[in-house]
Amino acid sequence: MTTACLIVAAGVGARAGDGGPKQYRMLGGKPLLRWSVERLVADPAIDEVRVVIRPEHRTRHDAAVQGLAIGEPVIGAEERQGSVLNGLEALEQETERVLIHDAARPFVTAAVTERLLAALETSDGAGPALPVVDSLRKGTDRIEGEITRTGLNRVQTPQAFRFAPLLSAHRAAAPGATDDAEIARAAGLSVALVPGDEDLFKVTYPEDFDRAERLLSGRGFRTGTGFDVHRFEPGEHVTLCGVRVPHDAGLSGHSDADVGLHAITDALLGAAAQGDIGDHFPPSDPQWVGASSDRFLAHARDLVAAAGGAVEHIDVTLICERPKVGPHRAAMRQTIASILRVPEGRISVKATTTERLGFTGRGEGIAAQAAATIRI
Repeated sequence: MTTACLIVAAGVGARAGDGGPKQYRMLGGKPLLRWSVERLVADPAIDEVRVVIRPEHRTRHDAAVQGLAIGEPVIGAEERQGSVLNGLEALEQETERVLIHDAARPFVTAAVTERLLAALETSDGAGPALPVVDSLRKGTDRIEGEITRTGLNRVQTPQAFRFAPLLSAHRAAAPGATDDAEIARAAGLSVALVPGDEDLFKVTYPEDFDRAERLLSGRGFRTGTGFDVHRFEPGEHVTLCGVRVPHDAGLSGHSDADVGLHAITDALLGAAAQGDIGDHFPPSDPQWVGASSDRFLAHARDLVAAAGGAVEHIDVTLICERPKVGPHRAAMRQTIASILRVPEGRISVKATTTERLGFTGRGEGIAAQAAATIRI
């Protein structure tokens, strides 16, 4: 079932104060928009992500999402409803489900999207919501009356819908409509509520950036470790940490036997509590014969991102008597950083020997151990 996601980023964010359009202002070292894009691109349930933008923001958009696998941006309209409609019209008609998300809600997680898409089994649409828990009172400068909070909810995004009914609803929507769930409901569609997330707040005012920064600084660290071994076999090179290293032997393995990337992959999966590399890429599956191990590491990276995490540091040690790792260390660091989409300064590659002891000392193969730290 094909699932697309539209991220609406065609506003100017005037209420957020000075500093330019809020979706392109920096949060935790990267543009606000990029937080949502990274997490939604990494979500395995989503096949396509596209951003709806103002035409004059194209350069800012391209810089914000550089390196991420998303579709061409869609030019929005002056009003939100028109922007969403433009985005829907731009999607392939084979799309079956669509998520609509606000760029100003950076902390979306795969857990929320999973609940939304599950609700589409029995409803035309679904939105994440949190029940109102504070007492509500009418009035401006003094209390004039009470409003019961029973049945009241704070609705968030992303909101999920069956694609064709939502497109029809937007085509028929009244001018000025803003909420996609209400547009769907006005068209007679059923819209379910699923549990939202307190962290999925909308960055609207200047102080919301401070709140988001505090949330980022308060996230916890997790560390995972990985270890891998491959024996030598006849060949003319080995692949270590994504780099082809000339050698008088190759490494035996179901994939390309990149012992370094395998150890890092396991370390990241461990940090994210997502099992091990064999769970995701079983050696009994013929599709992984000879596979490039950067695919394994990218998968682990995406699982971390989909859970709302970020890679903070990687430390990998290659254990062998030969080949010499030193001449290739810089290329290895660069390759790992590129795959993980992090600064090279967060990657450490080391090498050691076992003083001629054990199977590595006898030159029978190569081992690697890795530690990965993520913030989540």
